[in-house]
Amino acid sequence: MSYVVGDYLLDRLHELGVTEIFGVPGDFNLQFLDHIVAHPNIEWVGSANELNAGYAADGYARLRGIGAVVTTYGVGELSAANAIAGSYAEHVPVVHIVGVPAKDIQANHRVIHHTLGDGDFHHFRRIAAEITCAQADLGAADACQEIDRVLNSVRVHRRPGYLMLATDTARLEVAPPATPLAPPADFSSAGARVAFAQAAREFLSGRQVAVLADVFVDRVGATGELRALVRDLPHATLAWGKTVVDESAPNFVGVYTGAASPESVRAAVEDAERLVTVGVQYTDSITAGFSHRIDPKRTIDIGPERTVIGGVDAFAPLSIRAALDILTALTAEFAAPGPVVHAEDEARPVTVPPDTPLSQALLWPAVAAALGNNNLVVADQGSAFFGLATLRMPTGITFLGQPLWGSIGYALPAALGAGLACRDRRTVLVIGDGAAQLTIQELGTWIRERLTGVIILVDNSGYAIERAIHGPEAPYNDIASWRWIFLPHAFGGDDKSVLTLRATTFGELQDCLKAATAEQNRLVFLQVVTGKTDYPPLVSDIAAALTRANSRS
Repeated sequence: MSYVVGDYLLDRLHELGVTEIFGVPGDFNLQFLDHIVAHPNIEWVGSANELNAGYAADGYARLRGIGAVVTTYGVGELSAANAIAGSYAEHVPVVHIVGVPAKDIQANHRVIHHTLGDGDFHHFRRIAAEITCAQADLGAADACQEIDRVLNSVRVHRRPGYLMLATDTARLEVAPPATPLAPPADFSSAGARVAFAQAAREFLSGRQVAVLADVFVDRVGATGELRALVRDLPHATLAWGKTVVDESAPNFVGVYTGAASPESVRAAVEDAERLVTVGVQYTDSITAGFSHRIDPKRTIDIGPERTVIGGVDAFAPLSIRAALDILTALTAEFAAPGPVVHAEDEARPVTVPPDTPLSQALLWPAVAAALGNNNLVVADQGSAFFGLATLRMPTGITFLGQPLWGSIGYALPAALGAGLACRDRRTVLVIGDGAAQLTIQELGTWIRERLTGVIILVDNSGYAIERAIHGPEAPYNDIASWRWIFLPHAFGGDDKSVLTLRATTFGELQDCLKAATAEQNRLVFLQVVTGKTDYPPLVSDIAAALTRANSRS
């Protein structure tokens, strides 16, 4: 069998860490899919629809560093566009491969299916240009070079790339890659390093220093450097960057949410003599409506390409990794930190009778306490994300959410993708009933792929996050009532592959969580029932902020 452009693309993806590719078949990608199925190191994971495939590739890429999704032209790629836009917003490197009509069909402007009927085959590439960092219409002259260019851009910018793979281009014979793709180099200049080290020493020496970290540390692969810096310093994260540090560490203060933070976390961040912010991006949903009060004059802000001291002096080009290494070398010159107060120290334990009806206030601490080291925890945007965001988690947990793009339903297929990326880690998905109804089809893929883990479905009769923002009794926040406990079997499961559980009281929840923890060989599907206007405290704070913003004239 000859070696063709499609094989070249697959070998490059595998070189970067891809061993699963998600997608949906269509007549313009079918022959390329034959090459995926035949590839010795890549598995095809067919999804229920293209949107779910894009979400799954996103969850996969957050763990592997890159993901890939294949769709057909027009109808398929537009279905996946929401997922790709989310990956772009949240800096997730997903390669979107679109099977398109043959070059001669395009050159003759034929009116064929899946087009707008005007003979223009680049409408959707122009759309993709707004939500990807690099695009290419692969052709005979330079297909391999263009594949390498787009993949390099995806790696450098940590954002999606877009490849139009025509049916005939995919079959063109080419030579295999001669050398591996060069890894992205550290772009920091020597001058910026020296100047920053000197200025940082003057700014921080003899001062008590705290650190606030966020998601971009993980995106650029600087988690190790961050953890080295904060080993002996009080530190917090935003909810978006939750678990980028070890939350079981004694110097971890908690998750900072602006004015909605526990007092100990707010004080540690906002009142610090000097605060180092690392990879931080403030958004409305993670700061309770931009309620954060951080004085830039007391801050070193480390961004992806530059660092700013005191809100005035910028040092560039300087990578996050380089800036963190420089600060770590200076930590002996910082003042000794004061005693660390943890958010949970402010709470008083209470005894709950087992027959107490289940509530959000009882649910989330119980779920957090049941998590094991090394779990992958994926929470859909809404009660699930905000219910768990501020709770301390064990060593080795990876917490995934989508608080910037905030597309409900994202978490179920994203958890599938994350679980396939790391089969040696147990996946725990927490999702509301409203969100689950958007993407529940991927439960069938989860069962087909024999992925175990735990799915906790919060049955609160609708869109709780929307009720909290506006219209608690409005009919548009209601959803159809489903018999959730039967769905795993409807989607292909049986008693050998799925354990179904249901909890309505605190005692039942504790029993179910114990059973879920003990079950290692089956998927556990746990339905938990709470009131429809019962929200986690942070949801109420966020909702109030969003309501104020949406109500301004």
